[in-house]
Amino acid sequence: DSTRNMVNSAAFEKMKDGVRIFNVARGGIINEEDLISALESGKVAYAGLDVYTDEPLPADSPLRGIHNLVLTPHLGASTHEAQESVGAEIAEGVLKALKGGVIQNAINMPSVDSKTLKKLAPYLRLGENLGNFLQQITPDQIEKLKITYLGKLTTIDTDPLTRCILQGYLKNISGENVNPVNAPILLEQLGIGSEVVKSSEDRDYSELVVIEAFTPGKGTYTVEGTIIGKSGQPRIVHISGREVEASPEGIMLVIENEDVPGIVGALGTILGQDGVNIASMSLSRNDVGGLALNVVNLDTAPSEEAFQKIVSHEHIKSARVVSL
Repeated sequence: DSTRNMVNSAAFEKMKDGVRIFNVARGGIINEEDLISALESGKVAYAGLDVYTDEPLPADSPLRGIHNLVLTPHLGASTHEAQESVGAEIAEGVLKALKGGVIQNAINMPSVDSKTLKKLAPYLRLGENLGNFLQQITPDQIEKLKITYLGKLTTIDTDPLTRCILQGYLKNISGENVNPVNAPILLEQLGIGSEVVKSSEDRDYSELVVIEAFTPGKGTYTVEGTIIGKSGQPRIVHISGREVEASPEGIMLVIENEDVPGIVGALGTILGQDGVNIASMSLSRNDVGGLALNVVNLDTAPSEEAFQKIVSHEHIKSARVVSL
């Protein structure tokens, strides 16, 4: 008991602002209520716990709702060999997570079985990029995100994928600190609602992810994606009702223009003069002579001068550079 509550509010007051603290020794060394207050005030920037005052950690513990607190299970490895193996397993898991892989065995992150993980793996990066893409093409503040899963995705646990989608959407809003663990909390703090639906609607793809962003009175923006081919290539297949086929990666130019001759040539000329190479292009139109959508994958981003030439073209209605 001599170390119980050793790190408390008085101790936190003596620390530098933005300190990081981790307790992997014994539960109760850090006063958990004082830690929560310090995390919320910013005195402690981040914290990590794998031991707790009450174990197992109750499902309704306030610790579970803190976005800058990492919780991991308290593992009892008694022998040197067991401790070494557990340490290696944890290190490998952390490394995989930091590289954008699946987060496993975290208390505040849903766990899925290996079969589901294998199925979800290619969709996690797709989901993050779809969310990021949608945020960058949506010009207005949104009030709700709706995620719909179709086909075979309706038969598995898609919660990890949902979290990656939210992470992608928030990446340019909340910065690099957003992750699959805190993304739902950060979205709620921004006042953005969310809904997840699994639909039996028959579509052209065996598996499909649909993300809709609802703006207050200004319409809905949508992006749809899937994984195609034996090699598992991610693709954007619809943008706000327009059928396309584009790789959600790198630098992308999204253009809406009048469906008239010469647009592709003019675009190629402007980019060529700017030294920007076109990697691929997907064209879609709603009707002959109507409006067309061009999604262009570029090797490098165009200069501001080149972008302004594109935007000011008489037949181009809108243009956005998306960076994934």
